[in-house]
Amino acid sequence: MARRKDSPQKAAMREMMRDYLKNNDISIKDGTDVNGIMRDMMSVLLEGALDEELDEELGYSKYDYRNKETDNSRNGHSSKTMHTSYGDMDVAIPRDRNGDYEPQLIKKYQNTVTQDMEEKILSMYAKGMTTGDIESHMRELYDIDISDSTISRITDKILPIVKEWQERPLEEVYAVVFIASSMIRIRTPMKQYAHTGASEIHIPMKRNLQDGMGEVVMLREE
Repeated sequence: MARRKDSPQKAAMREMMRDYLKNNDISIKDGTDVNGIMRDMMSVLLEGALDEELDEELGYSKYDYRNKETDNSRNGHSSKTMHTSYGDMDVAIPRDRNGDYEPQLIKKYQNTVTQDMEEKILSMYAKGMTTGDIESHMRELYDIDISDSTISRITDKILPIVKEWQERPLEEVYAVVFIASSMIRIRTPMKQYAHTGASEIHIPMKRNLQDGMGEVVMLREE
């Protein structure tokens, strides 16, 4: 199948990336190389957006002193390490001389870019919300448009962890086992739609003799 015709924005980005890879003699061999490039791109985008934020705050762009109507001015940058899905990266945060500027894109005590949102999405998914519900919730509460496919990509990250836990070998004998029970909202795939309802889950838990900590052995739906 032929590739769709690029939009002007995507064509410009494709050309920019081609020049970036060629001029810096970069070859992409695996996912690690892709993550490194994505970190570079994300830091450039964030720093550009933060500089625009400060321009808006001060009321004039850099070196445009003729339109300056404030006694405040730029005061360099401070470096901040941000944790992202692509790994850690350093971002140059602009500062103003009076200390009035509060970045909105990256809050003062924020140290993650995407993980906070991903954790919120996973939390809502674990509570039984559908991807459509999560999409509406993110839009209404955070004014963020995020597609069903993006939400599914995020929630799918937990599937390998769940599969590994389900397939782990169990011990032949447990000295002490407790049985707990809890009502949990479960999202059940149906033929035409997903149904979310409450189910009773029995939770056998063993007590570790070494440290006395409890550990879930399995989950059984009744």
